[in-house]
Formats: sequence, structure tokens, C-alpha cells
Amino acid sequence: MIAILGTGKMGEALLSGLLRAGFKPGDVIATARRAERAEALRERYGVRVLSNPEAAKSAETIILAVKPQDMASLLAEIAPHVPQDRLVISAAAGITTAFVESHLSGEVPVVRVMSNTPVLVDEAMSVISAGSHASEEHLRRTEDLLRPVGKVLRIPESQQDAATALSGSGPAYFFYLVEAMVDAGILLGMPRAAALDMVTQSIVGAAIMLRDSGEHPVILREAVTSPGGTTISAIAELERHSVRAAFLAAIEAARNRGRELAAG
Repeated sequence: MIAILGTGKMGEALLSGLLRAGFKPGDVIATARRAERAEALRERYGVRVLSNPEAAKSAETIILAVKPQDMASLLAEIAPHVPQDRLVISAAAGITTAFVESHLSGEVPVVRVMSNTPVLVDEAMSVISAGSHASEEHLRRTEDLLRPVGKVLRIPESQQDAATALSGSGPAYFFYLVEAMVDAGILLGMPRAAALDMVTQSIVGAAIMLRDSGEHPVILREAVTSPGGTTISAIAELERHSVRAAFLAAIEAARNRGRELAAG
């Protein structure tokens, strides 16, 4: 039995992903703050929706999917109901395994996870890190849970805040870039729908090339960057406007903000 405590955007994305991966609605429990939200989840997915303590008592694996600022109160609520044989998976940005462990009794195994919204199409990037009481078996169980909805990578917990900024928020950067490129197409006289189709397919194709070829992105970029051509003219403008530096600063700012939110 798996319990997802907190069914906001990411919690619901994980819920729907687990069901698509073959988990039965009877094997998944969800929690929700509002009665109308609970009813919507029951109708949409056919899962049981319980209180946080009831869900924690009933599940072998507990996924904490609340916002970072709500984590302490959630842990206080469920701590009396989480024995040491439970696996607790924390999916809240910036929340360390040590923080979760300190709010639970005994040596409860905790695994920290950062996933992203492409879980909705089974293309998530999930990074996981073990807490001080989590074993290889707990990491494997977490991987087995997440692998049907995307790729899973183990990293040291010291890199989790960076992963949140790079990958957790990564889809938003991509959508922002798509917006800008579509607007450029409109500026050049293209219909919005046509511009969106061209940009989307170009980026999907480029992503598959990068993933499947094994080539460094510089090599792939250089393959379409002819001397004195159109591409190098565009890249020169991007460099003139310090787009690369802006990305570095933006992702660092996301990392820093994640730490601030976790600190309360």
C-alpha cells in the first residue's frame, strides 16, 4: 500500500503516474485538505482519500508531497503513526532527510526525491538520495516506484538543492524558452499555431538527438552552425545579451530560493 500525503500539482502527478504504471486504485491512498478536493480525487482516480494519520497508518510506503513550509506540521501530525518498518519518501523541495528523520520516532528509513512535472507523460526526471537509515533495498524500492514514470538517478543529498533548481524547475525554463521562440516566429510573420508546431517539434527532435546520440551538446550545436551562417548570427546575439550568464544566475537563484523556503 502506498500513501501520497499532499495532492497538489506534484502529488497528483505522482498519483496519476502510479496508476498509469499499473498500480491499482485500491493499492494507493491519497490525502487532501478540503472535502471537495477529496471527492474530486475519488471520482477521478477511484482511490481512497483519508486523513494524514489514517493514511500513514495504512501504508507500507509513505510519500510526503506537501509544500516545504507545510512539512513540519505534517510530520508532527503523522509521527505517532509511522513505525520503523515504513519507507518514507520526501518529495518536498529543500527538505533534508535529516529534517524528516528528526521529526519521526526511531530509525525510520527516509529517501529524498526530487521529480518534475513530465511525470504526467511518463518522462519525469527523478533524483533520489538516501537518509541515514535508508538501505540499498529502500533505494531500490524507491527506484521501482519511480522508474515507470521516467528516469531515476541517484545523487548525494548535498546535490539535491541544485537538482531541484536544474531539473525540478527545468520544465518551466523550457516552456519559457518555447514562449520566446514562438513570439519570435510571430514577429517574423508566422501564424502562432505554425510557430508553436515548428518550435515544439524542433526541440523534441533536438532532445531525442541529445539523449540517444551520446554526443556532447556542443558537438551537436556546431553541426548546425556554419561559418558566417544564420545560426552563428543568432548565437552571437544570444551571447551579446548574456543569455548563458542569465541561465547560470537564474538557476543559482532557484537553488537559493529553495533553501529559503525549506528554512521557513
